[in-house]
Amino acid sequence: MTAVRVRPLKEILEAGVEGVLGFQKPYPKEIEIRGRIERSLIEEISRVKKEPDWMRRLRLRALELFYKLPMPRWVIGIEEIDLEEIAAYVKPKAERAETWEDLPLWMREYYSKLGLPEAEARFLSGMTAVFDSEAVLNLAKKELKEKGVILVPMEEAVQKYPDLVKQYFGRVFPASDHKFAALHHALWSGGAFVYVPPGVKVSQPIEAFFFIGSELEGQFEHTLLVAGENSYIEFIEGCAAPMLKTFSFHDGMVEIYAHRGARVHFYTIQNWSRDIINFNNKRAIAEEGAHIEWLEGSIGSRLTYTYPTTILKGRGSSTRNVSVAIANGPYIKDTGGKAIHAAPNTKSYIVSKSISSSGGLTVYRGLVKINRGAKNSVSHVQCDSLVLDDKSKAYTYPRNEVDEPSAEVGHEASIGRLSEDQLFYMANRGLSEGEAKALIVLGFIQDVLRALPLELLGVLSKVIELEFSELGALG
Repeated sequence: MTAVRVRPLKEILEAGVEGVLGFQKPYPKEIEIRGRIERSLIEEISRVKKEPDWMRRLRLRALELFYKLPMPRWVIGIEEIDLEEIAAYVKPKAERAETWEDLPLWMREYYSKLGLPEAEARFLSGMTAVFDSEAVLNLAKKELKEKGVILVPMEEAVQKYPDLVKQYFGRVFPASDHKFAALHHALWSGGAFVYVPPGVKVSQPIEAFFFIGSELEGQFEHTLLVAGENSYIEFIEGCAAPMLKTFSFHDGMVEIYAHRGARVHFYTIQNWSRDIINFNNKRAIAEEGAHIEWLEGSIGSRLTYTYPTTILKGRGSSTRNVSVAIANGPYIKDTGGKAIHAAPNTKSYIVSKSISSSGGLTVYRGLVKINRGAKNSVSHVQCDSLVLDDKSKAYTYPRNEVDEPSAEVGHEASIGRLSEDQLFYMANRGLSEGEAKALIVLGFIQDVLRALPLELLGVLSKVIELEFSELGALG
């Protein structure tokens, strides 16, 4: 079998993701479904995936909602999307594999360039890889299987664990939430299903990696993570795409249900190419004493909308929600975090770090809602923006709804600008403008990076450095 060199992750990062992948290359596709988003298209996707009737009905109900719901008021900049010209479902010509060697050579070359085989071997306990609309790889190490952890592609979970999937699918983030949530539920394909039994601690992270391979394509992966009582898991979500001639559309979803005492850490490093319009719908429910930790690193893409949300359903539950958004160039990052306090003694801490440069626009959009009866709940929001030039902008739209008199809610915000004097000072010490900006950005966000696993910290830092390098500016 032809060997594929696994390129060291450091080498990949120093070259830049887009520099490594370059422009999209032709690759074999087995199925491609496009056309008007209507009943016949939805039923064709369900038929191709050999789904049970209950899932087909869920899709059709979501389709009805998609046409009834208005365009969200917070959406800007996507007037150009014509859903009829975007492929709603693309299946690459590749059988699902359980080893890297079983993937076709052309696909292994993509993943090897991104350093995924090396990362999986070194510090992950499991991985699901989605290419276009289908999971093409599912790896679960012996540790996971011995502990009874379920890690399978979402389609497989629908077939093998229907009762478990029915209990949670669409219950955390329903199709009725907004128009693009309904579109996702109608068209979803790919993604990961993870179930951690009560009391089980997963010592190494699990990763799901999503790759869009061609232009005018939609990706609608669905990740569902269920953590049993007093369990622990770390989950990493990664995203990439080559440079495209036009654009592609991503409308993914993450649903997390943390049972009593569970701890879930969910990390995202989104480094799409500049040609991706990105919706990332994320929500978690935390029962009594459970804790949800979000990190949302929004680096690439043309447009990004993502607001990870935790519903603190049980007494004493808590969440920490950190977002880092960089709009470097004429791009928009509309991000933030939300916490719904629905029980007494709940705590939320939301931190937003946004950086805009070279004409970029960052928007913080957040919500803290404390329901009546959620006594002694505490929430704190910290929203910091850094604007690196006169062409760039940063807006904040915080919203607090407090219906419980005993609650304590705090909000602090700051905005800073990079002066010409600072750049001149650093240039005199041998740094290019891009290196200087990267150094300032890393200093700006260092307080939120300390809690990250070392591997993830290294990757995020390198990606940020690349974003302001000459190569990154070409994307």
